[in-house]
Amino acid sequence: MRIIFMGTPEFAVPALVALVEAGHEVVAAYTQPPRPGGRRGRELTPSPVQREAEVRGIAVRHPASLKGADEQAGLAALDADIAVVAAYGLILPQAVLDAPRLGCLNIHASILPRWRGAAPIQRAIMAGDPTTGVTIMQMEAGLDTGPMLATLRTTIDRKTAGELTQELAERGAQLLVGTLRDLKSHRAVRQPEDGVTYAKKIDKAEARLYFTASAEQVERQVRAFAPAPGAFFELDGERYKVLAAEVVEGAGKPGTVIDDALTIACGSGAVRPVTVQRAGRPAMATAELLRGRPVAVGTVL
Repeated sequence: MRIIFMGTPEFAVPALVALVEAGHEVVAAYTQPPRPGGRRGRELTPSPVQREAEVRGIAVRHPASLKGADEQAGLAALDADIAVVAAYGLILPQAVLDAPRLGCLNIHASILPRWRGAAPIQRAIMAGDPTTGVTIMQMEAGLDTGPMLATLRTTIDRKTAGELTQELAERGAQLLVGTLRDLKSHRAVRQPEDGVTYAKKIDKAEARLYFTASAEQVERQVRAFAPAPGAFFELDGERYKVLAAEVVEGAGKPGTVIDDALTIACGSGAVRPVTVQRAGRPAMATAELLRGRPVAVGTVL
């Protein structure tokens, strides 16, 4: 097939690679424009999809919007059979949805209709969902409301958002290729009307740990924000990211350090950070942190 690919972050890269390796002709890769990055934000950094597309000789386009007639005409002129969208970051107007002969497919990181929206992986972890997955969906004007062509499930277990994102990206890419190979045999199924939830975009302020919550909730918050932006607490005005933690027995006033292993009392139960990171320093085991920066029992975080 002649395919337009539309995606931006690392999550989208395995799908782009899988399409090329399956023999499809990716006629263009649409992605978000380069963003300031590098040292002190002085360099423009291309998206992961742009980097992969350029390595493979695929034409890259990064319009700021797809609402203009010129951009829509340019996309239609690619004469694509289908467009594949994976975490692109722009709303597709109806003219764009209608341009490819077979429309647009989306790789969405949840089992729809649960967790429609921008941050389905993080929201599933924070909610304590036992399972999640990937949906290949025919796109329409609504937010992740289109009919489903294929799904796969996986258990969340103790996975971080980073680990789950990588798993769903790889497995979703293979599900996509299989769906395209047998597209005629995949009957589109409307999403159930029951069970709809929305995964709103992550606000960095949500990464602050509030130990009045249960230990289980705090531990899920840690996994949902690992590796980025990183759940954190503050001590003496310094921010400490918690990249891994475990639920342990213990009790006390929420936020109080209750032993010399940095175990922290929560609203119910306690959590013990396993991996932490100080500002401007590499991540390290909590025991290593405490050797250089002891935290006294009774300290309130």
